[in-house]
Amino acid sequence: MSLLLILGSHVAGSRVGGTLASLTLAVSPYQIDPVHVPTTLLGRHPGWGPPGGGPVPADVFAGMLEGIAANGLFALVDAVLTDYLASPEQISVAARAIDSVKAANPRAIVLVDPVMGDAPGGLYVAPDVAEALMTHLVPRADYLTPNLWELGYLTGTSPLGLDAIAQAAASLGKPGLVSSVMVDDQIGGLFVDGASRWLATHPCLDHPPKGTGDLMATLFLGYLLQARPAPDAMAAALAGVSYVVACAQAWRAPELPIIAAGPQAWTAKPLALTQLS
Repeated sequence: MSLLLILGSHVAGSRVGGTLASLTLAVSPYQIDPVHVPTTLLGRHPGWGPPGGGPVPADVFAGMLEGIAANGLFALVDAVLTDYLASPEQISVAARAIDSVKAANPRAIVLVDPVMGDAPGGLYVAPDVAEALMTHLVPRADYLTPNLWELGYLTGTSPLGLDAIAQAAASLGKPGLVSSVMVDDQIGGLFVDGASRWLATHPCLDHPPKGTGDLMATLFLGYLLQARPAPDAMAAALAGVSYVVACAQAWRAPELPIIAAGPQAWTAKPLALTQLS
């Protein structure tokens, strides 16, 4: 069994953020136990309108992590997933927690999903949150999972084409899985680790529910915990995302159907991988 610490949003009525990650792990065949410390408490995704609720105060967020640490759980954490963080103060708390986990278990995997914005809307966190994320969390990451817009923001570029995307990702100095990469009528991910570049795509489906990036990051980290090579983990994760989105559209589901489709997402046939020169 693995223990995965999730630092991300709790959204009661939507399948996004840390809520989605917890549910996805709960239906995994790999016995991955989630420990979710919420950064926000919302009623629904803001894309539906006013979400209700609000951010968790940084001192409450810190106190929850202190309780987890006091129970000796940091030494048992096999991976940390950071998702949406609401304030620079929360990010400072998250950074300290990551340092404590790494001190207790240096083999723990840290995946930073730099949730900041997306096309076409752009930045949807405050600029000081984005700056704190880049300053404190990106350097602590073992893996990054930005979408294409976030990659551009992190690198101060507007990468177009696979070569430019790969160069931008490599400039961050961390292994990264870039999502929302379009190739003709396909969409998928580009995994970049130094000079190593791998592409996996699937047919693009119109108007997917919110949360596909959160689902991809969770599945990807789950497969990494099974010691899969990162490109293979990407291919399997994106296959799972494609499966769940297809189910949502077939069932006319407004949210990702994680409980109904999640178990099969974990066993979906991995997408074909293409190694780029």
